[in-house]
Amino acid sequence: MTPTTAPRQARYLALIDQLLACPNGQEPDILDGEPDLLDAEFVQVLMQTARFFAHQDSADQASADAAKFLLFIARELSVQLGLDDQTAPQSSEAWVES
Repeated sequence: MTPTTAPRQARYLALIDQLLACPNGQEPDILDGEPDLLDAEFVQVLMQTARFFAHQDSADQASADAAKFLLFIARELSVQLGLDDQTAPQSSEAWVES
């Protein structure tokens, strides 16, 4: 994996923002709109962002929900992209609590 460029990193984060803000069920449409960003690096950025949310104030349910949502997306993308099992956690709850 090559290092992510700053513009690409910004596009990954913008895509994550769109996913977090979209109405339920619109996620596939948003992801389909950026096929060039759907790669192993994006899965890693999803996981890093989920970890950030998971380590926010433990009383903040919105942060916990965002973390679980992003991990779900990462896991689904890993399967669709045929990435190995090491790329995304199998259990979002166990990973978020780590």
